[in-house]
Amino acid sequence: MEEYNQIVTVIAMSMGVAWASGINLYAAILMLGLMGSTGNIDLPPDLQVLSDPMVIAAAGFMYCVEFFADKIPGVDSGWDAMHTFIRVPAGAILAAGAVGDISSAAGIASGILGGGMALTAHSFKSGSRVLINTSPEPVSNWTASILEDIAVFAGLWTALNHPALFIVFMFLFIILMIWLLPKLWKGIKLVFEAIGRFFSGKKVNESELFDTLNKKNSINKSALKMDYNKKD
Repeated sequence: MEEYNQIVTVIAMSMGVAWASGINLYAAILMLGLMGSTGNIDLPPDLQVLSDPMVIAAAGFMYCVEFFADKIPGVDSGWDAMHTFIRVPAGAILAAGAVGDISSAAGIASGILGGGMALTAHSFKSGSRVLINTSPEPVSNWTASILEDIAVFAGLWTALNHPALFIVFMFLFIILMIWLLPKLWKGIKLVFEAIGRFFSGKKVNESELFDTLNKKNSINKSALKMDYNKKD
């Protein structure tokens, strides 16, 4: 039973820190560092460096920068694009370090899975922000950013204190992403197509207009054409 609990704890810790890194890397490092330095948790040997005051200060500073950048429409998407090359590798490294001294194979496997988890969480965050940025008001960006920060702190706390519950949430998250990410990708393609047409100065022809309306609203194309001709 003790061995089973250890396995569950390691899985929750490694995947939890990877998931959190994909959303807000600096918040994840800051939380782990503070909890480790105050003795609230025992960090694995490879992650004990996170409790160093210099690491905590750097993570805290970058968290403050991201806190404001993440709430400015457009800037948040640029920030997410740059952090594709930071959050995902960092998530893989932290996941591998969370395994501890179990075995080299376990560390490599955890790093691979952690990188995938970080990429999934990052894709969800950055993709949803592109769609949110189509709204002219900034309140939706502020709300999304605050909810993401709360999710990171709450998710990590759950992974550290209730590992079995976090694993259940993790599987539900994976199922949700399998369903949601393709839809996000389609929405992002529509946004970038609209941006491309705007900057190229091209007008949308009638056929493209009806196709777009059909895709978004499932309206019958022939009925639209009849209505369009009547108005002419």
